[in-house]
Amino acid sequence: MSEIIRLATLDDAAAVTALTRLAYSKWIPLIGREPLPMRADHAAHIRDHRADLLFVGEELAALVETIERDDDVLIENVAVDPSFQKRGYGRKMVTYAEQLARAAGLTTVRLYTNQRFEENLHLYASLGYEIEREEALNGGVLIHMVKAVV
Repeated sequence: MSEIIRLATLDDAAAVTALTRLAYSKWIPLIGREPLPMRADHAAHIRDHRADLLFVGEELAALVETIERDDDVLIENVAVDPSFQKRGYGRKMVTYAEQLARAAGLTTVRLYTNQRFEENLHLYASLGYEIEREEALNGGVLIHMVKAVV
């Protein structure tokens, strides 16, 4: 099946919201609440920042929402439809965000995840991200990670 990544438009906001809710719903029992990306205003993000969508054939399989800042690119959200998980699409979207940083002349990518999302922590560590700091948030701990991209 063909794969294509394209920039999201406001017309994609409902699909971005739906995919994010599907992808993050597995974490609700672990942390006892909806993870922050499930409650985010994805239309505002698309309008104000950037979201890239990965389609496999005609189906939206994954996405990455990023914010280009003065000295880095922040990955706000990586989401993979549960029916497409375990196929490397999360990795692909993180790598895509790193390419965006390099194309913008930036050398750093940052992201964050919940301390209890061990699967995510292992993925990001395997991609070369290191823990930068920890932050107490909503009764949990947010892990901020960083990677230098050249």
